[in-house]
Amino acid sequence: MSFKSSLSRATIPALLIGIVAVLLVLYTWRLPPFTSTVQVTDDAYVRGQVTVISPQVAGYVVDIPVQDYALVKEGDLLARIEDRIYQARLAQARAQLAASQAALRNLDVQRGTKQAQVEVARAQVENAEAVLAKARADVRRISPLIEQNIQSRASGDQLNAALRQGEAGLDQARANETVAQQSLAETLASRANLEASVQGAEAAVHLAEIDLQNTRVVAPRDGRLGEVGARVGQYVTAGTQLTSLVPSLRWVVANYKETQIPGMRVGQPVTFHVDALQGAALTGRVERFSPATGSEFSVIRADNATGNFTKVAQRLPVRIAIDPGQALAEQLSPGMSVVVSIDTAAAPAEARQATRE
Repeated sequence: MSFKSSLSRATIPALLIGIVAVLLVLYTWRLPPFTSTVQVTDDAYVRGQVTVISPQVAGYVVDIPVQDYALVKEGDLLARIEDRIYQARLAQARAQLAASQAALRNLDVQRGTKQAQVEVARAQVENAEAVLAKARADVRRISPLIEQNIQSRASGDQLNAALRQGEAGLDQARANETVAQQSLAETLASRANLEASVQGAEAAVHLAEIDLQNTRVVAPRDGRLGEVGARVGQYVTAGTQLTSLVPSLRWVVANYKETQIPGMRVGQPVTFHVDALQGAALTGRVERFSPATGSEFSVIRADNATGNFTKVAQRLPVRIAIDPGQALAEQLSPGMSVVVSIDTAAAPAEARQATRE
């Protein structure tokens, strides 16, 4: 009797411990009877638009008026590159533009001269036509008198010579008019080339002005700087990383297992706890879902068609917008770890608003 009693006293605690262990495993893995509509993941991080600041021109850094992690406004000077070369290039481009414009103006003067030459040649043609008409009239008038021996044949020879001179003079005047017209046409045709030259010179000036402006590296928008890696005297080229700019916009990306996704919808409320803020809770809402799992975006993707296969639950990134008006949200920085909870049974924000209305 005593043996059975002692056995019972030893067995009951063991059974209780076993039951507690099983319940703990079921609770940990959210298995019945501990299933829940709240899906939790600690594979989640704060994200932001981290912009790398780089120059567009090459040169020596002569000034860096900002420091690491400083708050800056859009247009604030972050770094200045030596601009003497770019000022000289701008002056050279402006000089070339002035030369092209002068050539175009000179062409306009030449066009006026060529046009006047055409008018002179046309007047010469008219004069030659008048001379020829007079010579022909003289020949017609004198020819009957010569045949009647009233005028000498020497007079006829002179009139015939004058007629031939008039014909040759008219041909020469017409040729001169043709030459003048062709010269004017060539002048007008060259205008298009000079206008193109002026436009190219204007573009060169504009590019030189842009390069000169780009010697001043400014903040593209409001935000906080990262570590400033550039140093005064350093030679930088286009694309050299000077610093990074992090705007105030923040969001959370939670990587949920594909088995946790069913029931999630855009607009559902979200609660997330921030490790860096001693587990402080903030709220947000589901903004959108990734079009593919993280493995599909990896550089080297696994080929499951080779070798043995072990099924691994994939994770789908879920973007979460942070609700405005939360004081602690100002302390969030990209890269912070968070624990995200989404109640898949909750209605989206739009549906809740419609219900209240």
